[in-house]
Amino acid sequence: MRLPYLALTLLLIFNIGIDVYIYAALRRRLKSRVWCWAQAVTAALLTVMFAVILCLPVRSADNAVMVAMMWMIYVYGSVCLSKILFVVIDLVARIPQLSGRPRLKWITRTGAVMAAAGLATMWWGALLNRLSLDTVEVTFSSRELPEAFDGFRIAQISDMHLATYGSDTTFVHRIVERVNALSPDMIVFTGDLVSRNATEAEPFRRTLAGLHAPCGVFSVLGNHDYGDYQDWPSAEAKAADHRRLIDIERGAGWKLLQDSSAYVERGGDTLVVIGVENIGRPPFAAYGNLKRAYPTPGDSRFKVLLSHDPSHWQYELAGSDSANVQLTLSGHTHAMQIRVMDASPASLIHKYWSGLYTDRSGRALYVNIGTGTVGYPARIGATPEITLITLRREKQ
Repeated sequence: MRLPYLALTLLLIFNIGIDVYIYAALRRRLKSRVWCWAQAVTAALLTVMFAVILCLPVRSADNAVMVAMMWMIYVYGSVCLSKILFVVIDLVARIPQLSGRPRLKWITRTGAVMAAAGLATMWWGALLNRLSLDTVEVTFSSRELPEAFDGFRIAQISDMHLATYGSDTTFVHRIVERVNALSPDMIVFTGDLVSRNATEAEPFRRTLAGLHAPCGVFSVLGNHDYGDYQDWPSAEAKAADHRRLIDIERGAGWKLLQDSSAYVERGGDTLVVIGVENIGRPPFAAYGNLKRAYPTPGDSRFKVLLSHDPSHWQYELAGSDSANVQLTLSGHTHAMQIRVMDASPASLIHKYWSGLYTDRSGRALYVNIGTGTVGYPARIGATPEITLITLRREKQ
């Protein structure tokens, strides 16, 4: 048995034990058997659902099956986590019984309330907050910014993961409308348009083409945009799908930068937009090359780099005198789709996971936490983000 299936089987056994504990507690403490039967029936249904999940294909499944699986896992996980929370607190309430004293019923009631609140929070994240939008406004100042670009406005979006929405364009249409309403000079998309393949983007062709800015819409690819998260019948099929995704972005009027750069002219001054293929630390593949995208990154031009994974800035750009890139824009982290105030589990994995960071020379990285979801269909905090970055010329 492969390790993932062994781990999942142990998880199933553990959750069955949790269900048995709750059922036995309900039988002892309540006269009515209604709640006992409700617990038994829901536990049985969730166990069957878990068994179905184990039997479904993962890398070979089509997009509809993957979305269904994602929601099934979320249903199972949200209920089980709430039950585990209740059982842990209830066990604390039973500690006095070890010395012959009665159970602390108020702690049990607190556990029930906390479990219900946890379940409600998880489904608020799935049904409401996942489809909300935050506009985050940021100012970046630099002495190297050409005078003509003082006040230049860049709207950044990232990580749409379009599979989440099936063929429903409503939320993506709202993103497009919100971005356009900001009247940015330039729009950038920093990768992960899809989760597995180009088919996800097909229903959104016309919607994505609705993004407009005077200086254009620029994009790069993210780790999910290369077809690496599913099995393909051949290398040719994978390559064809990759070309299809490229055609969709370019067909929407986006200037897709694949280890290449573009110049934006304004008032006789120039700003360079550089875009690299995905450069990530393991287990994410590294496809890009900054020197190929822009052979002289150490020159004095003001440069905005689009690089999907912020670890690229961490390992090649921050503190580097040979790569004089004033502003890097990234995505990728999603803040792991969980953020409470300024805390997120993403900080345990990513040094740079959300917001604006600067190195000792004043060069900066901005990490946008994206608008879509992957892995599970919820954003608990970590509200989908549109960033409006205003460039300012710092006075000498």
